[in-house]
Amino acid sequence: MTEHEAVESLRTLGLSNYEARVFVALQRLGSGTAREVSELSEVPRSQVYGAADDLADRGLLEVVEASPKAYRPVALATAREILTDRLERETDRAFDRLESVRATESDRTDEGDVSTLRGRRPIDDRIAALVRSAAHTVVFVSPTAEATTAAIADALRDAGAGGVDVTVVTADRALEARFTDDPVAVFVMSEDNPADFAGRALMVDDATVLLAAETDDAPVDEEALWTGDSSIGRILAAFMRSGMESGRDRHRG
Repeated sequence: MTEHEAVESLRTLGLSNYEARVFVALQRLGSGTAREVSELSEVPRSQVYGAADDLADRGLLEVVEASPKAYRPVALATAREILTDRLERETDRAFDRLESVRATESDRTDEGDVSTLRGRRPIDDRIAALVRSAAHTVVFVSPTAEATTAAIADALRDAGAGGVDVTVVTADRALEARFTDDPVAVFVMSEDNPADFAGRALMVDDATVLLAAETDDAPVDEEALWTGDSSIGRILAAFMRSGMESGRDRHRG
């Protein structure tokens, strides 16, 4: 990693530009005066004093009371712990504030809209949330056992236990064993029709549909679209029902 990259990484952890440059310079020096730090970091000497004082307040360096005054960084393990703790506190504070102002699921008026999601984790979370919202029917197409995360599996089990008709359609027989003792029907379709398994899909109450497919566009590993209780959702649900019944007929044949 270059010095510039080290500075940029420290900035993402909450240090200012001057603080990060002073801290990196002190790693090279071991200890140094404001003049020495300024020459190495190209931070104006008048700004080195303020940045160093702020770093000292954070516990990231020691002030050597000499003439002239010098600075010495704390051990990297200590610095890592200090910055990590600070980042975690700020993250907790930010999300606590967001939690206090966000709308609840029932406050949202996204029924009828078509929404898109990028990234496996957000898609996993949306699938689980939609399953939990089901009133009477859930059909989840999971090409592999890995496509059904622990959180999704728990949501499917809970929905089934609550009286919802839950079906998992898959090409992976491992899911049969996974749901053996649960109120979840698992239908293993024939593997000779890969079009049925182009990606993950979810249908809730014959009106809400989510369709997801893997992508090669790093760093995004999966993309999805979903629509709530809407005419589009009902049309897509009808296609899903038709495809599932067709697959069952071919399987029986």
